Amino acid sequence: MNADARQMQQRTGRGERLAFIAQDDLPPGAAYDAHIAATGCVPTRHNLHDFFNGSMWFAFPRIKAALNARQSAAIDVLGVGPTRGGLRDALTLFDENAVLFACADPALSATLRAFDWQTLLVAQRIAWGERCEVRSFGHALLEKLIAPFKACTGHAWIVDVPAEYFGWDAAQRDSWVDEAVSATLLNTEALSSRMFVPLPMLGIPGWWQENGLPAFYDDTSVFRRGRRER
Repeated sequence: MNADARQMQQRTGRGERLAFIAQDDLPPGAAYDAHIAATGCVPTRHNLHDFFNGSMWFAFPRIKAALNARQSAAIDVLGVGPTRGGLRDALTLFDENAVLFACADPALSATLRAFDWQTLLVAQRIAWGERCEVRSFGHALLEKLIAPFKACTGHAWIVDVPAEYFGWDAAQRDSWVDEAVSATLLNTEALSSRMFVPLPMLGIPGWWQENGLPAFYDDTSVFRRGRRER
């Protein structure tokens, strides 16, 4: 990963050159995000969780840098206490469990916000890949998907994309989303966990064989009515 970071000239939230170090090299008492911001060095263990975290620095480098910049800035102001606070909670939720719901159709985004699973995942199934899609991001979520279970849920961050997005290749899509989402993270002051929508991962069309049957979505313990009832 260090060789790849040098080749790609990756940087962290405060412009430091990205590098990966052993977890044991994190100085005692140093805050993880503050250390990354100050040195560019990401403490990394030999496990899947940290492997996926490192991978996201390459897949979505601007988003990772933006998250680190906001986390370290919050630590500068508030320090490291027994609780993170609302802003840091939202940033951590994004880093650990987010998926990016890229959508060119506001009506489809509205069905997701409304927890209207039958419309989004059954009636509008043909729209997936043509007007909407999901890009994985959260490294803890990726680790859970190694052994997926029906209730495994990501927190969807809705990204409005242009219609031509769905004519681009995967690298172009990732680059566009990386730029757009990082700008939003840096410029939205009042980030909160309410900005996400829970999305059951195995319900995403094409991601799980069993969801080809409409009855898969009848399980209300997974596909809940949620906020639309309120």
